[in-house]
Amino acid sequence: MTDANVQLLLDRADISQVIHTYATAIDTRDWDLLASCFTEDLEADFRSFGGREVVTGRDTWVAAIKSTIEGLDATQHLTANHVIQVDGDTGRLIAYLQAVHRLNGAKSDPEYTIGGYYTCDMVRGGDGWRMRRYALQVSWHRGNRDILRQAQRRLAK
Repeated sequence: MTDANVQLLLDRADISQVIHTYATAIDTRDWDLLASCFTEDLEADFRSFGGREVVTGRDTWVAAIKSTIEGLDATQHLTANHVIQVDGDTGRLIAYLQAVHRLNGAKSDPEYTIGGYYTCDMVRGGDGWRMRRYALQVSWHRGNRDILRQAQRRLAK
């Protein structure tokens, strides 16, 4: 195996680790860990999930995620089928997603699940691989989306 092949395998593992860290950070509510997954100039496109515009800036985006899910009792973000392309210090990751959101005591169904995929444009810096731009494409959903609003109201009390 050549050095270039070994480096490609290492890069692919490191890029996959970023999306695993991202999911772990959300599900454990570790906001500093979540921020470590992104570049400072991050662009996040969640319009297919109902966002009105692309959000720019790591700190703005982490705050948006926090305000959306902090009032939930649990979340579980699972990623799979990672397809990774690497070109020098840039890369692209496409990863399937299934994310369960739960609010105990919700009005009606306490769960909301989405399925889809992330497309992440990655860059390598001195501190490893990070997401510079990423988008969520929702393919399907089931359950009670209103639990997201109920969780936000719970926090406001």
